Amino acid sequence: MLEGFLSELLKEDIKIKQILDSESNKVTDDDKHNRVDILVENSKDELVIIEIQNSKEYDYFHRMLFGASKVITEHIKEGDAYANVKKVISITIAYFDLGQGKDYVYHGTNVFKGIHKGDILTLSDKQMTLYNKMEVHQIYPEYWVIKVSMFGGRIKDKLDEWIYFLKNSEVKDSFSAKGLKEAGERLDEMKLSEKERKEYNAYLKRLRDIASEQHTKLADAQDLINQGINKGEERKEKEIILEMSKEGFSILQIAKIVKKSEQVVRQIIENQLNK
Repeated sequence: MLEGFLSELLKEDIKIKQILDSESNKVTDDDKHNRVDILVENSKDELVIIEIQNSKEYDYFHRMLFGASKVITEHIKEGDAYANVKKVISITIAYFDLGQGKDYVYHGTNVFKGIHKGDILTLSDKQMTLYNKMEVHQIYPEYWVIKVSMFGGRIKDKLDEWIYFLKNSEVKDSFSAKGLKEAGERLDEMKLSEKERKEYNAYLKRLRDIASEQHTKLADAQDLINQGINKGEERKEKEIILEMSKEGFSILQIAKIVKKSEQVVRQIIENQLNK
């Protein structure tokens, strides 16, 4: 099943040699910070990180970089030549609107472009032979981001069939993407009743709603902050803090956003409560 998904995404026949690690941090049924991580090694000795992320994190791009870097350092032995650094492919399946963009599938690679000539730096013939790579970017980590929530439902290729499945937990009879038949059978094996399936879909919707609500609240809070900065009013700053407190932000969160100490934020909130 996993081989099928990777084959359709990477546009090549992927064979998984072994699953090196698998982790989920879901604690409760309504845990909005649910995350699933899978690390596999394919037949080309490349390491593939697959992460399913439900909750919004502003520093998520940094985490992607950290995750890929950590995998690289953990899979090279002390004293090994740099040539033994493994290729890493990082795949994020995001159930929230990560970053700003109109597409639902993004691919990031490392390219060296000349600032004067505009040419792309390539490998020498000797390097191609030594490392069995044709391009420089094939050595560096590459990143895939699938923004499931941005997928509109129109099927244009086999990868879209997989994304439809990831979004709707459904495999249509017309689908023919690699691995999807097994994915559908896996769903059938779960033998979910209609009630259980509705609860599962409601859980996914709740996760999307939570992420959307968090995004809206933070965006509104930032607007208030910008207004306060522009007006330069101490009174406006207090209004921002009180409004964020009403919206359910913690004192620590408010302090970080408005760049004030927790003591100042707590005092403003307590003064309002004592009026």
